[in-house]
Amino acid sequence: MTVAGSPWYSNPVARNWSMPSPAKEVARFHQSLPNYAITPLIELPEVARELGIGRLFVKDESARMNLSAFKILGAAWAVAQALTDGANPADIDEVKAAIDSENKPTLIAATDGNHGRAVAHMAKRLGLECAIVIPDGVSDQAINNIAGEGAEITIIDGNYDEAVELAKEITSTLDHAIHVQDMSWPGYEQIPNWIIEGYTTLCVETDLQLEALGVPPADLVAVPVGVGSFLHSVLAHYRSKPHRPVVLSVEPVGAACVLKSLQAGEMISVETVPTIMAGMNCGTPSSDSWPYHKAGVDAAVALTDDQTRVELRKLNSLGVDAGPCGAATLAGVREALSTQSRREEMGI
Repeated sequence: MTVAGSPWYSNPVARNWSMPSPAKEVARFHQSLPNYAITPLIELPEVARELGIGRLFVKDESARMNLSAFKILGAAWAVAQALTDGANPADIDEVKAAIDSENKPTLIAATDGNHGRAVAHMAKRLGLECAIVIPDGVSDQAINNIAGEGAEITIIDGNYDEAVELAKEITSTLDHAIHVQDMSWPGYEQIPNWIIEGYTTLCVETDLQLEALGVPPADLVAVPVGVGSFLHSVLAHYRSKPHRPVVLSVEPVGAACVLKSLQAGEMISVETVPTIMAGMNCGTPSSDSWPYHKAGVDAAVALTDDQTRVELRKLNSLGVDAGPCGAATLAGVREALSTQSRREEMGI
């Protein structure tokens, strides 16, 4: 159901759509990285009872390779592919061997938090220079984390889209620079698509963990959304399988670019406002991902900061080390299941 101005969208036919499965080499490469380990899948029976559902699991990315976020999965694979000309490297040593020591590239990215840290971390691992552009509103902790990886930081008095534009300019002025951005635009699709492939390792792990627990495949998967690259990766994984769960897009009300685009039936940009969900504060969907959002997203919801704060406190009280973006997914699930009509629209 599409209602202009509503923080809700659903598309009951989305599960009929399918797409090819992602590259199989991605998970193998991630397993070669230092500190790689499958992240926990935490069951929350108390919350499941509150929501009136069978079982609820949280994929806890707070310890992912000591970087506290899944973004390293996308950045690592994209950097590896970029440096090896898309050779699907088996491990990080193969990537190091491909670097021209006389013309080492500089890695460039704009970020509202974890993506920039992930790119900077890969640069440090590979002995490369790195420059990160950060928009207004990013926390001091996130900035310090990026600086701790050795990146050169530029903080602008502007939003995420403006940070991306500056990153483009910096890339154009440097020899051998590689712009590693987790969104696409016309003419810039390859690296974002490698990032999307990289994220699918998280879904592969989740399937294996549910299977080991003897749990059937998920019926509903909630995804935190900024420009929608991670959402694209979740769709790529689950829309290539026989069992197709409801995929729920979750955004802040002040930066709901994917929701508003879905409601409009075309990709649009929105003016963003500050939010505690800083990592999701993006005003324009990734152009290469948008067609997949339109075809494959079952439902989308937008949340207030207050809704997210409630779930943040809830998760923390249950021992889950979630930040605002992680807590937003639980808030999104609660909102999506809040009425019988929405449950029926999603087939839950």
